[in-house]
Amino acid sequence: MASNTVNLVVHPRGKPIRALPKEVSVSLEAPASDLYKALAQKSGYSIHRLRVTKGSDGSLVPNGSQSLRETGLSAQDTIYVKDLGPQVGWRTVYIIEYLGPLVFPALFLYVLRPYLYFNFEQPLPEPSWVQQLICAMLTLHFLKREYETIFVHRFSLATMPAFNILKNCGHYWFLVGINICYWVFRPDAAAASTNPNPVLLYGGLALFVFGELANLNAHLVLRDLRRPGSTERGIPKGFGFGLVTCPNYMFEILAWVGVYLVSGLSWSVLLFTSVGTLQMWDWAVKKERRYRKEFGDRYKRKKYVILPGLL
Repeated sequence: MASNTVNLVVHPRGKPIRALPKEVSVSLEAPASDLYKALAQKSGYSIHRLRVTKGSDGSLVPNGSQSLRETGLSAQDTIYVKDLGPQVGWRTVYIIEYLGPLVFPALFLYVLRPYLYFNFEQPLPEPSWVQQLICAMLTLHFLKREYETIFVHRFSLATMPAFNILKNCGHYWFLVGINICYWVFRPDAAAASTNPNPVLLYGGLALFVFGELANLNAHLVLRDLRRPGSTERGIPKGFGFGLVTCPNYMFEILAWVGVYLVSGLSWSVLLFTSVGTLQMWDWAVKKERRYRKEFGDRYKRKKYVILPGLL
């Protein structure tokens, strides 16, 4: 046995793991990912389904390039291995969750219209040009999301629990695909007017276009901070990043405010925008903390994480 190769004592955490060894031999100079590979090979479980923590303090042993010695492990230390359950790729989750709100607008406005609004006076009026514009805006937004998911985003984690796909889809499929589409495309909705308020219409359209393009630019900046196949990040710089921690969220909100204005101030769009803003604010606060911890004095701390002067 090489001098830097040690035995680690292995225990399951939670439910038993089939064929999990009681000990595993690893080199302390090897990356932690080698430990995950060894445990996966012996147990027959996917690497992404396992989580390893140290018995000494319960801290995570990350599945990455950091050496096992750097994680603080030494000979005869105890590690705990948890089965995270069935996993699904992050990219797959995003593709599925955006698929609903991508196809629902056209379905609600055209195909399902006679069945959804059967209680209105018949025959139903044709959708207004404003409603058709909103349908196009929603479709373009989620087409952009799908494009970014497939071609732009790089994910620090490969998978998430399969159950999360239901939660994620519920947010987008219900709050956008059903909530917004049903109310905004009703024959009596404000957007059904053929003579909308020009300030709301053109102001909202300008905000939407600006928000979408600026959001895409921010995502490209974030993508270029991480090399393909790497989880290491740089400090984000560029348009919007000097104002808030997550300008991609700020521009996302601006785009949805644009939809809200074009819709004639529909409460359903406001509801989705408000819920999304609170969720993004929570994510951005955590990201600001991570930046401060990860980059230290090299990072210029932000007081506001998504909206200057507000959040």
